[in-house]
Amino acid sequence: MPHHDADRVLGSVGPRRATDLLREALLAGLDPAAAPPRTSTALGSGELLTMPAAVGDRAGVKLAFVVPGNAALGLPRITGVYVLLDASTLVPLATLDGPSLTRSRTPATSLLAVQSVLAGRPGGPLRAVVVGSGVQAQGHAAALMASLGPGTPVDRPVGRLDVLVRDPTRVREPARSALVCDVGGGLQALGSPDARDALAAADVVVCATSAGEPLFDSRVLRDDVVVAAVGSHEPDRRELDAALLARATVVVEDPVTALREAGDVVMAIAEGALGEGDLLPLADLVTGRAPVPSGAVVFKGTGMAWQDLVVASAVHDAVTSSR
Repeated sequence: MPHHDADRVLGSVGPRRATDLLREALLAGLDPAAAPPRTSTALGSGELLTMPAAVGDRAGVKLAFVVPGNAALGLPRITGVYVLLDASTLVPLATLDGPSLTRSRTPATSLLAVQSVLAGRPGGPLRAVVVGSGVQAQGHAAALMASLGPGTPVDRPVGRLDVLVRDPTRVREPARSALVCDVGGGLQALGSPDARDALAAADVVVCATSAGEPLFDSRVLRDDVVVAAVGSHEPDRRELDAALLARATVVVEDPVTALREAGDVVMAIAEGALGEGDLLPLADLVTGRAPVPSGAVVFKGTGMAWQDLVVASAVHDAVTSSR
């Protein structure tokens, strides 16, 4: 049985293609609400996350192992593996590197939401902000550059990309090169005047951090900003303040999942800034069942198993067809 390592996962399906694959799946009728829920089990010194899904003739499950203490040992906080299966027999077809699959599908989902909103908003080059410096921030920076502009549903390239971090001096290579693009902008200290100016001018803001409290005062953001927050899937952690969700259209992968896992949503509802019925499913936006919102839009993503399966299946097909 083949194993597709990180280089194969990331090299076989690029950011733009991954976004297209997720769009195609939703347009073909995939229902995110039908996916089994993510389960968490205490295991050893950490937890095991299990994420199964079935789509068409393929099924699969991602096993993610989260060990907070690994950082002190110089090891990744999250490791894992994906098992791709034949849906009718559940015979394994391949295994894939789990973290790289997450690195691929998470930005692809965010960009699908961003594209779905910005496709109906003409204008010039976009100003984008990424908050964070980890692998998801790096992946989103690459996805913003690849999935916006000519040849994509949004004919507006990124004209400037600013990256906001707690301490720019602590961002080392290769992360620095992955975050700093050749379109202007650069690393800014979160909370600084330059960071505030970047947020105030941004068309698109991506939050990809491990923060448990809001990263900035949302009053600085424009009335037509598009924000994607993907930092956690825990109900007691958030990157955005409730005031932003109160004035924005809030898009989620699946309302039931968001009410269980999306802290930005859960806490905004608890504070009276948002109602459960206010959540707009991403599939409704992508398929046109819901109109494109005007004004500010927040996409809160927690990551779902169907996204892993769609991308994993495409990676496997690309690798096997090239042999």
